[in-house]
Amino acid sequence: MTTAPATALPSLSVVVCAYTTDRWDDLRAAVASVLAQREPVDELLLVVDHCPELARRATAELPGVRTLVNTERRGLSGARNSGVAAARGEVVAFLDDDAAAEPDWSRRLLDGYRDPRVQGVGGLVRPAWDTGRPRWFPPEFDWVVGCSYRGLPEHPSPVRNFIGANMSFRRAALLAAGGFRTDLGRVGRRPLGCEETELCLRLSSHDPAAVLLYQPAAAVRHHVPEARSGWSYFRSRCYAEGLSKARVARYAGRGPALASERTYLRSTVPTAVVRGLRPGSGSAPGTVAALATGVGATLLGYAAGRLHGGAP
Repeated sequence: MTTAPATALPSLSVVVCAYTTDRWDDLRAAVASVLAQREPVDELLLVVDHCPELARRATAELPGVRTLVNTERRGLSGARNSGVAAARGEVVAFLDDDAAAEPDWSRRLLDGYRDPRVQGVGGLVRPAWDTGRPRWFPPEFDWVVGCSYRGLPEHPSPVRNFIGANMSFRRAALLAAGGFRTDLGRVGRRPLGCEETELCLRLSSHDPAAVLLYQPAAAVRHHVPEARSGWSYFRSRCYAEGLSKARVARYAGRGPALASERTYLRSTVPTAVVRGLRPGSGSAPGTVAALATGVGATLLGYAAGRLHGGAP
């Protein structure tokens, strides 16, 4: 990407969406990490997704936070749209309620917007495992737990889409693209997603000159509870990803919707399999089986989604 004339840093609103009191400690850590940024954010909005108890508690116990309620359809997409509508900053960043930002996160995100062509900046999401990474769990599948995975760029690079736990956009670009689709994305614990992918595709279609910049120096730590460390969750999440990709392909077309996935299947996964089978590689038993299981479950979910018109 060639260098464009630099501009001043834009104002920043950070939106955190939450739906349950069960993750209160994680939410407090997320809020604290934003309020402790070396580059202070202009505002921090907490959008509560149809949980009055959480809204009351957050209003009473989280100073420095503007607490709102989701005024759209129940789910993460509606909550994010509610946050965008209320935000006052030129840039809106999204941080998951179970993620904590590194101290220079806001500055690293905002630096990307010095280039006026950049309409979005996303960052690195590191897993913070409750019980340690399972030995069989391949880094190429860290997207299963909502984190950056082996195969993503290691240096600032344009990408197709971001990981939802750590992403930002110019507010004007978000509004022009129409925001997040409320018939996509997570509702409560339902493990469907890809609303970020669909939005990024739509934003790029609306503005073909737009650059979506991945900046791995803008890092967050994403809590991975023990319940997400087992085979059952791994398989079900892969299957749900396939279902979600089928829905995105229905809206955006299979070409754009699956371009990155083709590269992943042709390069990232085969490289991981070769590494896992190489004598002396240090790969744990079960890693290659996990790679095969993950690919198989995802493809099965995609096929089921296509068969049923992308419906969950």
